[in-house]
Amino acid sequence: MSPLQLILASTSPYRRSLMERLRVSFSTMDPDIDEKLLPDESAVQRASRLAQSKCEAPSVNGALVIGSDQVACLDGKILRKPGSADNAIAQLMQCSDRTVVFWSAVSVRSTVTGHHKQRLVPSEVQMRPLTLPEIERYVAADNPLDCAGSFKWESLGITLFQRIKTEDPTALEGLPLIALCELLRFHGLALPLSAQLTEH
Repeated sequence: MSPLQLILASTSPYRRSLMERLRVSFSTMDPDIDEKLLPDESAVQRASRLAQSKCEAPSVNGALVIGSDQVACLDGKILRKPGSADNAIAQLMQCSDRTVVFWSAVSVRSTVTGHHKQRLVPSEVQMRPLTLPEIERYVAADNPLDCAGSFKWESLGITLFQRIKTEDPTALEGLPLIALCELLRFHGLALPLSAQLTEH
């Protein structure tokens, strides 16, 4: 029996690339939700709320809908995507020799049963002491302007770290695959699939 249709409610190329590791057929959809910050909302609350909102947004039949969100924070303050090289440099200077915490939430909703389940995965990134020239070289080379925290750990950003503490390294890229596979099993989809079910 073929599994339910899988829908990744995201336009992120990073999350799409991560989903492709699972070798399962899926489609993507823009959840088109309002991601503005709410007053007094913590990083944990924001990641959880947005992941749930994304997986609830698509109106489709016979599907498992995946929603995910990641929020970075420094001393409890949420870090936004820098958007410019100057902002990225300033953010990395602020994070130098400190620990940045990333909260990555993933939700899966079945449009058949109505059941919804979520996992939240924390990752702690200890940045090493960084000099301004190092940061400027890094930002010019890796262009992390669409990444909260202003680095791509799966790329050159790894050179900025002292250590990473996490139960799921893919969480830092924005979609915790270990947690996602657990949620898919909960909904009856055990990975890996047989070869004939993995064609895109």
